[in-house]
Amino acid sequence: MQQTNVAAYYGRRAAQDLGLIITEGTSVNREAARNDPKVPVFHGEEALAGWKKTVEAAHAHGCPIWPQLWHVGALPNPTISWRPSSPFESPSGAYKPSRSNGKAMSESDVRDCIEAFAKAARDAMNIGFDGVEIHGAHGYLIDQFFWDGSNHRDDHYGGENIAQRSRFAAEVIAAIRRATSADFPICIRLSQWKQQDFAAKLAPTPEAMEAWLRPLVDAGADVLHCSQRRFWEAEFEGSDLNFAAWARKLTGKPVITVGSVGLSGEFIAAFRGEASQPASLDTLMERFERGDFDLVAVGRALITDPAWASKVKAGQWESLTAFDPASLASLY
Repeated sequence: MQQTNVAAYYGRRAAQDLGLIITEGTSVNREAARNDPKVPVFHGEEALAGWKKTVEAAHAHGCPIWPQLWHVGALPNPTISWRPSSPFESPSGAYKPSRSNGKAMSESDVRDCIEAFAKAARDAMNIGFDGVEIHGAHGYLIDQFFWDGSNHRDDHYGGENIAQRSRFAAEVIAAIRRATSADFPICIRLSQWKQQDFAAKLAPTPEAMEAWLRPLVDAGADVLHCSQRRFWEAEFEGSDLNFAAWARKLTGKPVITVGSVGLSGEFIAAFRGEASQPASLDTLMERFERGDFDLVAVGRALITDPAWASKVKAGQWESLTAFDPASLASLY
């Protein structure tokens, strides 16, 4: 982790009217938690000292900040040959049907992994972070437990229905609550889709969605970050409510919506090297004003332009810039 550059990167955005920063994914203390050596870690004195500087940079501008705690599970990075020192680990040794990678986690592995998340959250609280987000979306470890395409376990952490397959995530949340404090915010990022299968649907009905989300809320999740590729898309037939709106309706918890906010192209296009142009926020604001969601997450637009939020707040639409995929490789 380039401590000075990373702190400055987040500080630059904190100075521009953001209400909250959620960092990039940062791996918990498991040997196989990441699939790229450039992914920052959230353990060890040196890394935590760097993250503390990042907290201070955000707080200098009055902006709260949460780390996004992450474990990739069995999902490989096809663009590089690097592999972790231990085998990739996941519920059943696979990241999609008929695609194995690494090993199935033993019950001891599962317990140790839960503790790794809890330890990371405790460290986050101790160095001044204002809350934590758990990455439970997009086909990574926690999502691999949710999905029947990658979770074929016959123990406590598997099962035929989504409520049973939510136990690992619920135990991670409960362990974080025990390791922190009653008023320390815990957010979990969720998605129906995953990199392995854009059409995947963990919850095909509102009833199934409630069965998925209720164990997470009961375990102590305060906020649900509901990821879609396009935030305006309806989650179920017969209603125009998106994922976040349904999560709010079913649980009563605060929710974050996300998915191509302020840009013309969905974010997977960025990894194909495609640019996106600024887009209207009218639909977003209409949904916000009717109470569909509480917070809005912005990714690529802020990566390209640190002042995006300030420009939007001031109505400076003409000064918004297109998303350039090259910005993913810089720390400006």
